[in-house]
Amino acid sequence: MFKEIGPTTFQYKYGEDNSYRSLIVEISWVDNYPDTPPNINLDTFYNKHIIDRVKSKIRNSLLEQTADLEGTAMTYSLFEWVKEHYDDLIADQPESASMASSKSEDSILEEIQDESSKKKERKEQLTKHQKRRLYEKMGNATGEKPRGWNWVDIVKHLSQTGGQES
Repeated sequence: MFKEIGPTTFQYKYGEDNSYRSLIVEISWVDNYPDTPPNINLDTFYNKHIIDRVKSKIRNSLLEQTADLEGTAMTYSLFEWVKEHYDDLIADQPESASMASSKSEDSILEEIQDESSKKKERKEQLTKHQKRRLYEKMGNATGEKPRGWNWVDIVKHLSQTGGQES
């Protein structure tokens, strides 16, 4: 359950494997540790199923605990505190993926409103006859090419060769 990621970064996994209520708490020491609170990270890839409300609840609760433990080594104490209060902290998290998504209800409503306001603009569909008339109008039926059809090639060629010095 405990994993040392680096010399100052530690992770602890709570809950059962493959459970929708399991999570990883990552604690990183800062330069002035233990006089300043450590960084608490719950945004690991493993926690993508945890809803934002639960993440903020856990983070805020841990930050409250760091205020009490300031000046002492607190990594183990914080991990143990989460273990003791795990059920209370994870109470708002649904037990399965079908019961919730990782997005809050407000963000889902905003997405629905954005999608409805951003109706896709349909391109004008031309019939075969309209396409043929347009083709003939441009002079392509007679073998003539419209003025400037190869300008892109000329500009490209000139940019590669450079101009002549006078």
